[in-house]
Amino acid sequence: MRLYTHPACLEHDPGPGHPESPARLRAVLAALDRDRFAALDRIEAPRASREALERVHDAAYVTRILESAPAEGLLRLDEDTLMSPGSIEAALRAAGAMVAAVDAALNEPAGRAFCAVRPPGHHATANRAMGFCLFDNVAVGAAHALAEHGLERVAIADFDVHHGNGTQDIFAHEPRVLFASSHQSPLYPGSGAADETGVGNLANAPLPPGTGSQAFRRAWEDVLLPRLHAFRPQLLLVSAGFDAHRADPLAQLQLETDDYAWLTTRLLDVACTHAAGRLVSTLEGGYDLPALAASAAAHVAALMG
Repeated sequence: MRLYTHPACLEHDPGPGHPESPARLRAVLAALDRDRFAALDRIEAPRASREALERVHDAAYVTRILESAPAEGLLRLDEDTLMSPGSIEAALRAAGAMVAAVDAALNEPAGRAFCAVRPPGHHATANRAMGFCLFDNVAVGAAHALAEHGLERVAIADFDVHHGNGTQDIFAHEPRVLFASSHQSPLYPGSGAADETGVGNLANAPLPPGTGSQAFRRAWEDVLLPRLHAFRPQLLLVSAGFDAHRADPLAQLQLETDDYAWLTTRLLDVACTHAAGRLVSTLEGGYDLPALAASAAAHVAALMG
């Protein structure tokens, strides 16, 4: 199994007190630097090409982001999303990790990867940065699989506590992509109702605050996993946000670390049943550092099988 990351992803710094801090990635990498993860094939993430970005983002938006990095200080794109001098390189590496991981997964038996990168991506729409996100990393990877590998069915499973509105918007009219999401509702960004179904390719399971493990697992077992199996994906991508953990300060779903291991094994079963084991996961949210580190480690350990 491969681990994609890059030192540049630590150089995106939204400023003191911002929850999406470089310390998040340091915590994840430290957790994955233990003996049980020694078998990971650690690979430096390349930059995403402009072509890859423009498959999911408007060309004018890509230009605007690439030309916006401040020489010093911070540039505020919206209330929550800021750019520092290192943000562009980090964002290009984060999206590029997904492209490289998809290529590797589709070129070898049972290819699996985890992209330990930031900034996260699933809130970025075709033409708007939001929710800490600049480019939609998982969407870039999915579009690359369709365009360069000729796949007909790519599934995206998103278990971040916040709905992946950007990914949903990008693929809402693309029947070759199934987007399946569990998320807290009501909560930012306010999307992800169960009746948001796209062209029959969106499966949303909104969960109320305080849901807990049992109801979370039931939503996946009864609603989302059956949709993934029915779709028979040739590749499964995962937006792996760990901010539904009970310790996380930004939400209240009250999950435990074991819930991430449980769901990862179920998602891996989908990949093994339909996609020859091909699964690529990328880091999204998670803002309590110990909970993030433990949950990411549980996720990667389950992926390693």
